[in-house]
Amino acid sequence: MFDVFCMQITDEPVDLPAHTQYTRWNGTHLDTIRRCVNRARTEFVWVVADCCDYTSFDFTWQPVPWEADQIHCWASGEQEFGDTFLIPVQAFKEKEQGLKLLEWYEHINWHNQPEIARKPWPTVNNVSQINTLYAWIKNTPTSIAYDPSLWKERNLHVFNKSGSVVLAPRDCKQHFKEQYYDYPYILRHNTHTIAEKPLDVVYLSNGEENAERNWEILKDICPRAKRIDGITGRAEAYKACAEISDTPWFFNVFAKCVTLPEFDFNWQPDWLQGDKHWIFHARNPVNGLEYGHMGIIAYNKKLVLEQDEWGLDFTLSARHGVVPVVGSIAEFNTDKHATWRTAFRECIKLVQNNDIESLYRLKQWCTVAEGEFAEWSLEGANYATVYVAGGNDLQATFEWKFLEELFDSKYNYL
Repeated sequence: MFDVFCMQITDEPVDLPAHTQYTRWNGTHLDTIRRCVNRARTEFVWVVADCCDYTSFDFTWQPVPWEADQIHCWASGEQEFGDTFLIPVQAFKEKEQGLKLLEWYEHINWHNQPEIARKPWPTVNNVSQINTLYAWIKNTPTSIAYDPSLWKERNLHVFNKSGSVVLAPRDCKQHFKEQYYDYPYILRHNTHTIAEKPLDVVYLSNGEENAERNWEILKDICPRAKRIDGITGRAEAYKACAEISDTPWFFNVFAKCVTLPEFDFNWQPDWLQGDKHWIFHARNPVNGLEYGHMGIIAYNKKLVLEQDEWGLDFTLSARHGVVPVVGSIAEFNTDKHATWRTAFRECIKLVQNNDIESLYRLKQWCTVAEGEFAEWSLEGANYATVYVAGGNDLQATFEWKFLEELFDSKYNYL
């Protein structure tokens, strides 16, 4: 009977011959095989792994004479590059010099019978919980199974376009900062069909003039939309929207948004980028700008609920990205106060930045306006620059009540 060495990959019990010796797996099969061969006392040596099930495997198997110098490798489930080897000791010692990868060995005989199943990898909620060599993170429910190769670097396996289903190696924990893309070895699989749950859509209103009309437009386009109305406080309103969402991200559509019929509410975020908000563009009917201001936002529910500090903009105070797709028309010029307030608030934020795009947008707000209440858009934009220069408390402008009082005190004679 040949020596048997078991690579301890999972440290789980495994059904093996009584004379089996257990050895630490040091990251690659090749290095572990080298160590086992040097300790071998028989002409062949079995090198197996505790991540496999050997209940019915025949350890008395021997190769025919003309295959005696070959490495025999048995597949692990569907993975041809398996974890069960019969190694010819002397032949391996003669040929392993300068061998950098196990697959470079001159003769490998591949076996897929008898079947050797891998034990399933556990399922966890996030990267920080991975305590095994691999673990599933299935943010979209699925019964998918996959056997990764353990012969070289451990890939992060991605099974759908959004990245909501991954088989993640423990190695990525030391790379992970804010996103999966911090890990250098990512392998996408395109042969699996996983139906993703559509994101919730939450409409937020609080007395806006065209709120009912815009709500009906949204419902016609997306019947699954929910509604939050009449919440005092902007941050409180965002958190209320998050509370009624049953999905990790949700579309927030605001009452000033006239949703465009072509907007795709089946869009999914890129899970590999980690928790962040996604901002869609909106078309400004007064000055022609198209960017994220007043646009539909795919909020990350966890970030919204956990956020307890914010600056002038709740959304921009957390990790965020931009989707350059116009999803709505920002119908803010419904009365003089709403028009002034919107322009004032946005230009308070723009004037803080010196990048070319912000400077262009600020100039456009301050100089271009057409349509109803156009003069109030210009007034709000230009007064914002004066207000900031005056050293006023800018954070106070976050709340509607303060803006209403400021407007009344300045324009109460109009």
